[in-house]
Amino acid sequence: MPTEPGQANPTYPISGFFIAPSSRDSTNLAKLSDIKTFGGDTVITFGTPLQPVTRETLPRDCVIDGKSCVTAATGSLQINRYFTYLDGSHWDSADLQCPNDRSVIHNGKSYTILILPTEDRGCTSPNGKYDVIVMGGGTTSSADPFTSLASAATRLQMKYFAGLPAPAKRADIRYLPDLTYGHTLDLFTERFLRYQAAVNDVPGLAGFYHHTEIPLTDSSTYDSVLALYAAQNLQIHRFHPGRQAVVSPFIEARLGKASASPAQAEVGIRKIAKTSNGVVLNIAIQDGMGTGKGGAFSSAEADSPVDPSTASAVGKGTWASKYVAPNRDYFVAAADGVSGTNAVLWANVEGMTPVSTGTICGDGFRGQTTKARLDRQLQQVVNAKKIVSYMWDSFFTCTGNGTALKNQLEAGLKTPIITDVTFRPATGQVQVAGFNLQGSSVRVRWTSRDGKPQVRVLRATGINAGYGAQHGLNPSLEMISLSVGKTTVDVKAVYSLTVTNGWGGTAPQFYSTIR
Repeated sequence: MPTEPGQANPTYPISGFFIAPSSRDSTNLAKLSDIKTFGGDTVITFGTPLQPVTRETLPRDCVIDGKSCVTAATGSLQINRYFTYLDGSHWDSADLQCPNDRSVIHNGKSYTILILPTEDRGCTSPNGKYDVIVMGGGTTSSADPFTSLASAATRLQMKYFAGLPAPAKRADIRYLPDLTYGHTLDLFTERFLRYQAAVNDVPGLAGFYHHTEIPLTDSSTYDSVLALYAAQNLQIHRFHPGRQAVVSPFIEARLGKASASPAQAEVGIRKIAKTSNGVVLNIAIQDGMGTGKGGAFSSAEADSPVDPSTASAVGKGTWASKYVAPNRDYFVAAADGVSGTNAVLWANVEGMTPVSTGTICGDGFRGQTTKARLDRQLQQVVNAKKIVSYMWDSFFTCTGNGTALKNQLEAGLKTPIITDVTFRPATGQVQVAGFNLQGSSVRVRWTSRDGKPQVRVLRATGINAGYGAQHGLNPSLEMISLSVGKTTVDVKAVYSLTVTNGWGGTAPQFYSTIR
């Protein structure tokens, strides 16, 4: 079917990706260029832990005048604890704010040593004790990943969210952060943000990403993480007014686990939203389809078997026997939860499968997914204002079983994605919501009340390209309308649609019930 006059090019609804930063300018620019060509406008990097270490395990190649850089910097000061923040960056004189701070280049590597007071926020600690942080560790011949990515994003008119410093995990409870050094982390976050404001204040730096993640729950177990978000957001607002933040909590909907219901998730996301402290906080919910923690299924599929990839994580059974609720219910609840706050609902659709089946992508524990599975995930997250994905490196670029996921998506770019259908028998009106619906014709099949099968193939009588934006949903979401004529159909009767759009792409048959 030819493209109609004025018909835009088809796009895939994912517009942002988590990426791994590179220490080469050319690699970062090429990666962001590929993402922009694919249709993305946003990249996000993870943060680096502020890691507690011992004096003996500090980097041995951090040397000043033949002796340990820490010894040279601290002199006779009383040192409380030692930390490393080895992010590969080249911290320079812009971050040397106190007399004992040092920068050093040795054996082709650059380090910065910060001496932070354990009390107060100045250069002198009232109790005479200090914490030491050895930062950087990048080779002098390499680019600084932060400035390199921000520069590439600026050049390409894209948005880059840089990972914030994060605490290490507790030794006793591995899913909670170690905040025994919360004061030092807070001071270091301030130094980090001051430094970015001084050397990286470019349009491409859109904001910062909260590396520490939590489940979407109302449990008070994670209040310490919420306090961390609030503290770091306050500093973002202070040193980077106008820049935003991203946080990515995950759905935990598995029955028999520490799951939360959609109602509990609504409370949980509102608790996260309240940590914004003046910052626009984008909450990108991980949909759990890459880990098995969440399920992309419709109410009509509740009693159907889970797909093989999901079964590899949760075992064989029906969707309803494995999950509290479908992802769509969580996103509907989340939209209610952020209403009236300074938060924006995003989705983080996971671009992998729970278990690797011999395909070595990423860390080797997760498998390569397919376009069909990713399309199913997208059907569940229409409430999200923006959709991002974990992660470009290497789940979208790994050749896996022969074809990289990004190439699968590009080959199927013209395929429409149907997210919802409404069929009103009394008037014969059918409305179809989804992505890439321009120029569509629709085949509708149903059985009338007298038992006779009915089929209509009709051209859509109208398209509302602004449907998503008008209804507080994803702005790329469209709606088409058609009329099959008045008919009689029993409530809860099943009907199906096949949609072919103006680019000749046909979506998989979509089943629904009369409601």
